[in-house]
Amino acid sequence: MSAADTRVFATPAGVTLGALDLIADGAARSFVVQMRAGRFHGFAVRRGDSVVGYVDRCPHMQVPLAQSLDAYLTPDGGLIACAWHGALFRIDDGECVGGPCVGARLGAWPLVVEAGMIVTGAPPEAT
Repeated sequence: MSAADTRVFATPAGVTLGALDLIADGAARSFVVQMRAGRFHGFAVRRGDSVVGYVDRCPHMQVPLAQSLDAYLTPDGGLIACAWHGALFRIDDGECVGGPCVGARLGAWPLVVEAGMIVTGAPPEAT
């Protein structure tokens, strides 16, 4: 299996993904980061001048959340939705609040906005 086929679940800090304006306020966007170790799939939800990022993997069945490009949110934009089995997640903390995995959480993907650019942040400290 080549690195292009290997899925990884974290990115290093300091990777610039692009301008904040790539994502409309209240919308989400998919990002794929190719690294030597493999390919990372994540998504970001914009809220004003900030973004919240998650690994694109449902805790219920370990599949990507969206069936269509960038279609991560419910129609009203209030929750993240898994298109496969209907799980619903809060945007702020990734906790499942409806569907087959209530109480589980999406994997956090630390993102920050620096000078109008979306940049990967430092992973949380191991405890």
